[in-house]
Amino acid sequence: MIDVRLITLRVFGQCGTIGATAELTGYSPSAVSAQLRELQRVLGMQLLTKDGRGLRLTTTGRILVAGSDALIAEWERLRAAAMEAGDQVQSHFGLGGFSTAAAHLLAPLAATLRSTRPLVDVQVLEADPARCFDLLVAERIDLAVIIAMQSEAQEEDQRFEKTVLLDDPLDVIVPADHPLASREVVTLEELASEPWITEAVGSTYHSLFTAAFTAVGVTPRIAHEASEWETMIAFVGAGLGVGLLPRLAPLRGAENVVRLRITGKGRPSRRIIAVARRGSLGSPLIQESLGILQAGAHQILTARLDEED
Repeated sequence: MIDVRLITLRVFGQCGTIGATAELTGYSPSAVSAQLRELQRVLGMQLLTKDGRGLRLTTTGRILVAGSDALIAEWERLRAAAMEAGDQVQSHFGLGGFSTAAAHLLAPLAATLRSTRPLVDVQVLEADPARCFDLLVAERIDLAVIIAMQSEAQEEDQRFEKTVLLDDPLDVIVPADHPLASREVVTLEELASEPWITEAVGSTYHSLFTAAFTAVGVTPRIAHEASEWETMIAFVGAGLGVGLLPRLAPLRGAENVVRLRITGKGRPSRRIIAVARRGSLGSPLIQESLGILQAGAHQILTARLDEED
């Protein structure tokens, strides 16, 4: 197996501080420092040097961390192959993902695994994409669910492998007394002049929102900003405007709000992907989990609009 001290060094290389390394690995700061000192002693290399009040990797340390990527990937492939050949699964399985995925995909997955794999300790962590990647490096989680465009910074990162789970359409939600509320489908052009509710500039959903309207050649009027689905739904219910809501996200019985499909050019959607450490996708538990996630997502997407009629 890979020396845990090397994993700790890799996490330090990822986040850059003893405190952040401790938080990600679950060790105390003093334990992290002790592991790094001991690794330097055993290897006979200076891996860290002072940098103001903190520490940073030396050139030697950076080369060791970067070079260990292939070692980790090969270990993951070997471990996955060995478990598959022996019809075994790991004893601990960590899952991470953004809020909607954690609630509607990962929680049901964890419940299923508790039934089908009672000897496996399954842990779910709600986390933003950047933290999910850090947690994968720290081996706190084994599978993460994120939105594809949120992983752009890691797109060429050879430490990870990605699998498409689903394309989640964005629907429009309007007040129940809106002139178009009785329709089943609408186009973005029909709604371009409406007061829109979306996230702030720089967010993933603002980027999706902007790209959708750019595709149809119109400029929407943004009247309000909301960072949570529940807040946007409440704004729409109060008659303040209209908004885009992923089909994976439920209305949760919101009053005075109707969900409509979007048709025509520029139909927005978000691609949701699963991410694992390179080499680990052959793991029986990861393969089983991907199948459950894809089946669960398909069931939700096909049932969501019928549930809210």
